[in-house]
Amino acid sequence: MTSSPLDSANDSPLTPLRFLKRSAEVFPDKTAIVYGTRVYTYAEFAAAAEALARAIRSRIIPGDRVVFLSPNTPEMLIAQFAVPLAGGILIALNPRLAPSEVRYVIEHSEASLLFYDAEFASAVGDSRDQCSTLRAIVEIPDAEFGCAQSGLSIGQESYRAFGSATAANKTPLRWEIDDERAVISINYTSGTTGKPKGVMYSHRGAYLNAMGEVFHNKLDNQSVYLWTLPLFHCNGWCTPWAVTAASGTHVCLRAVRPASIWSAIDELGVTNLCGAPTVCNVIANAEEAHPLQHPLRITTAGAPPSPTIIERLERLGARVTHVYGLTEAYGPFTICEYQESWDSLPPSARATQIARQGVSMVQAETPRVVDAEMADVARDGSTIGEIVLRGNNVMVGYYRDEAATAAAFAGGWFHTGDLGVMHPDGYIEVKDRAKDIIISGGENISSIEIENSIASHPSVADVAVVGFAHETWGERPEAYVLLHEGHVATAEEISAHARLTLARFKVPDSVVFVVELPRTATGKVVKASLRAQSVRSERAPAR
Repeated sequence: MTSSPLDSANDSPLTPLRFLKRSAEVFPDKTAIVYGTRVYTYAEFAAAAEALARAIRSRIIPGDRVVFLSPNTPEMLIAQFAVPLAGGILIALNPRLAPSEVRYVIEHSEASLLFYDAEFASAVGDSRDQCSTLRAIVEIPDAEFGCAQSGLSIGQESYRAFGSATAANKTPLRWEIDDERAVISINYTSGTTGKPKGVMYSHRGAYLNAMGEVFHNKLDNQSVYLWTLPLFHCNGWCTPWAVTAASGTHVCLRAVRPASIWSAIDELGVTNLCGAPTVCNVIANAEEAHPLQHPLRITTAGAPPSPTIIERLERLGARVTHVYGLTEAYGPFTICEYQESWDSLPPSARATQIARQGVSMVQAETPRVVDAEMADVARDGSTIGEIVLRGNNVMVGYYRDEAATAAAFAGGWFHTGDLGVMHPDGYIEVKDRAKDIIISGGENISSIEIENSIASHPSVADVAVVGFAHETWGERPEAYVLLHEGHVATAEEISAHARLTLARFKVPDSVVFVVELPRTATGKVVKASLRAQSVRSERAPAR
């Protein structure tokens, strides 16, 4: 008779739940969460997760979906453990979604419970009336930051009342699972090219990705992690589980503002943070920016960072680590592993090396760059192909979408839709999304290459490049430029600067100065919005 893994002394199904249980046992009195004046020890963190789990478990059956619509508050962090502890599947949503988008996710996932932060009550809209699967809607107050109650009458329960209903229930909870490949969370994609798709993560994948984060981000029980990365994005790149595994301290941040970030860095001794390049820009360009008094590791992804911003952060004393991945890969999948030989390079050349997307993380398999026939492209740093991935940190599949899942895994590899090159040293470099590559006169032009060139201009704070239809060349590049406050530049000056590093056919036909760039909540520029704009001002000389 064969015993099950749960009966075996040498086989324990992997789950991130183990991380909080262990930290509460080993470091019960250590500070786990800091949020304004609220502070939780690890014993209190685990107790809060258990209390919420009991309340959720009383309203669902195992496998039910539970939606959290919240910024980076302790409640959102606690939910990363409480929902799976209750036997549910967590769906963390961007609180700034429109009501129709929230309703779509609830309906598609057939969610049973919806928790929302009081500030974002309007996003709930008519979900209570329109979504028949919802058994309860729970409002989370945040009195300290001015969000005590929404005052809306949408049939909601208070967070306190929801939790206190089962306060007397002390039935032990199992901090373990039977099947490590069971779904722990569903992360819905942004839906910029269609309806959002539900990306399923397993307990096993989340556990292994978190361990990879611990290793590569050098996390330990002295780490202080600042939550500049949205917890709703890829479960915060699995970092809630990683920091907890290391028994580090989570510093929750309701909104990403320069003063708040620098205050946390200086006063709370922040050692680590993650975010898109836009967060890097916020930190480097803040009025409060100054040389650091202690080590700070910044992990960035979401879009390729410009070498210019990396160099600027290094001058402040921050160590920038560039990772690459996507929702379907639990967040980070590759990392630009630093090589000692880069120490001798000039700062700008070293920043260029660091800006590459790199090699596989320890928990992942080696990525490939392939042509249309799935053959590896030449390792010459110039032949473009599609980046494909496989390994422990590739999604289980798309929830209730077998056709999209099959297409994504064609040929036995996950197709990212990102175009890149493979360098001779085995490091990959993303050149563009497949839909963002600009084909002009039969030549492929990387919008990222142009952006990096323009970003090196001293007056440029941010830039995005898109292609527009051209009757002669098919497509031509156009640059949308945001200048540093107080700086002045003309389109001709920007174009002349670009010509210093780019072939003439790559220089944008037009430069449009903007006061902001349209971005998703995770920091990615919404290039579809830029393409839809018809006004092109201050044209640079045409090709």
